[in-house]
Amino acid sequence: MHAVNRSPEVIILGSGPAGVAAACAAADNGANVTLVEASPFPGGELVSGLPVDGCLNARGEWLVGGPAHALFEGCKRRGGYIGPLFDWRLNWGVCIDPVAMRRAIVEELARRRVRLMLSSILHDTAVRDGRITTVDLTQRQGRAQLAADVFVDASGDGALAMLAGAEYEQPEASALQPVSLTFRVGNVDMPTLMKFIRDYPEEFMLAESPVIDKSPAECARALYDAGLPFVPLSAKGRVLGKAIASGAVAPCTAVFMWPTSLTRREVGLNMTRLAGIDGTDNAAWSATLPELVRQVEKGAAFLKASVPGFADAVLADAAYSVGVRETRRIRGETVLNDATVREALRHADGIARGTHHIDIHGAGTAQTRIPVRGGGSYDIPFGCLIPCGLRNLLVAGRCLSSTRAANGSCRVMGTCLATGQAAGTAAAMLVGEGFSDPRQLDVSVLRARLTAQGAVLDGVA
Repeated sequence: MHAVNRSPEVIILGSGPAGVAAACAAADNGANVTLVEASPFPGGELVSGLPVDGCLNARGEWLVGGPAHALFEGCKRRGGYIGPLFDWRLNWGVCIDPVAMRRAIVEELARRRVRLMLSSILHDTAVRDGRITTVDLTQRQGRAQLAADVFVDASGDGALAMLAGAEYEQPEASALQPVSLTFRVGNVDMPTLMKFIRDYPEEFMLAESPVIDKSPAECARALYDAGLPFVPLSAKGRVLGKAIASGAVAPCTAVFMWPTSLTRREVGLNMTRLAGIDGTDNAAWSATLPELVRQVEKGAAFLKASVPGFADAVLADAAYSVGVRETRRIRGETVLNDATVREALRHADGIARGTHHIDIHGAGTAQTRIPVRGGGSYDIPFGCLIPCGLRNLLVAGRCLSSTRAANGSCRVMGTCLATGQAAGTAAAMLVGEGFSDPRQLDVSVLRARLTAQGAVLDGVA
């Protein structure tokens, strides 16, 4: 075991959207930050190629800022920012080139002098009187032990909180949302694809929104006029439905598609799924890869053979990691509940906004989608980031305290960026003010700090 390293004031576990935002925010507020990541490169789902959902409500109003906007600006400087697109049902997604985002993340962390510890796997932690004192990591050169004043668990799975003894909830493996492997294809004939969308609206999911007063045909025309494919090809349509029935494509709700690079004429796709997998079970999660790769190749072949615009398309890349939608939810001082999400409720201690519809994928073609009332947004209370029974730990991202249905909304990347900013800012304030417990923070002061640094907490639906 290496000697204990006591230099960081804030240690953040996990460098997905929540972890990157937390690291940037903590550093922006004066903390000495170490960001620990099990993979050899930071970014998580931010570099998977997926659109960043949850950044805007269904009315097209922005709900995140701060580190999120810094990352998007980094993509812009590299020619990799397409921007927010509407799918004419429930969702705006900020479309980016993942190759640009990879570099933007490294730049933003380096600019703030965040210490990156990559290929570092958490395997234990020490807790005394409700406080985490050290975390033990397995690294390439052996083992290391780190101490800090405050910790942020942005691991997605709540790994640090779980090891520290926090209560959590997790469905049985058979009930968990399926895992997926997204992929991208290049050389897509965009005009031909857009004409297909315009002329065959019945093949797509359209007009599913409380703020849309248009027919599916009118929505398809609006997509065509926008010129870019941000739309799901529905399993209820003839084209995908026939392919699923024949076995040419694995059963899925839809082929979700979005642009990832205009210069490469590239489209991102999400159409693979494997249910009954516990993403915290390393063996089970790892064993999904061969089947998901098979689904990727079958999906690419289906698009090439059956969907106008893809005749000359080539498989460009797949995400570097299998994507996990659902595992542990840490029990916090406050639980984000279904009603808050569905009814777009406000909370005086809100530190981030969520807007994505409740989205719970099931096996095969099953999916539950419940919109936020009026296409608006809801507040995530600060207590959702504070695990019960622990004093110097905050959680952010997918593992925050929530019911299962509410988590189906707040788990998306835009909301993870927002809760990450809140957790990182709070962690730095704890260090700066000499507090030993986030419950000591004045939430009104935290809200004011977040707003001053670009977070969107007020002024939008």
